Amino acid sequence: MHFDTTTAFPPITPADLAWQAEALCAQTGADFFFPEPGSSVREAKRICGLCPIRSACLDYALDHDERFGVWGGLSEKERLEIRRTARQA
Repeated sequence: MHFDTTTAFPPITPADLAWQAEALCAQTGADFFFPEPGSSVREAKRICGLCPIRSACLDYALDHDERFGVWGGLSEKERLEIRRTARQA
């Protein structure tokens, strides 16, 4: 695969995002998954727990360093902890 080396990530193609059409969040709306600072993410995590493609979502968020919102059932802080742990390993 060839991609622009001036960016940290390869380009995202429509095929890479096909899983999003099946995601429960796509049918729910972004408000739950991108709450205001200090707001609860409990409802977003509950919806993620029911989602059949939760692992694809989490993989995407970790691979693309998503810094905001709930992805794959994990908050920003939880994903940051995974990245920190992976760097230490």
